[in-house]
Amino acid sequence: MFRIGFGNDVHRLEAGVKLILGGVEIESNFGAVGHSDADALAHAVTDALLGALALGDIGAYFSDKDHQWRHADSFLFLRYAVGLIKEKGYAVVNLDSVVNLEQPKLRPHIDKMRENLAVALEVEINCVSVKAKTGEKVDAVGESRAVKTEAVVLLEKKI
Repeated sequence: MFRIGFGNDVHRLEAGVKLILGGVEIESNFGAVGHSDADALAHAVTDALLGALALGDIGAYFSDKDHQWRHADSFLFLRYAVGLIKEKGYAVVNLDSVVNLEQPKLRPHIDKMRENLAVALEVEINCVSVKAKTGEKVDAVGESRAVKTEAVVLLEKKI
């Protein structure tokens, strides 16, 4: 049996804040603001995993009202979601994701993001896709006010 999950995330950008995507700290004048480390890609993938098995969303497990998650590494959330799907007898088949960010250019960081995600998802790197898109100067992403991510995962029941 297969299950598909979709996740997305949006964080506003501010000067003087770190930009972390896919577990990679990226040099930038602007970073994502959030309760945790604001890794929007890790958040979208976490939600996709949880959604595939109708287990709720990231906030159900890691509330932004709970101080213990303040500045937390978002890969902690991702690894937790992987543990839940394994408990249910599923494994990740593949991940397809998109990061929408006007700047900086992400191409130099994509392979490291893919590697980090592959390790966390317990799959080969060729099962992980990360694409980068700009907002073409339109809307919050295009005006460099936000980063938006989307992720789709395919899970397979292990017998």
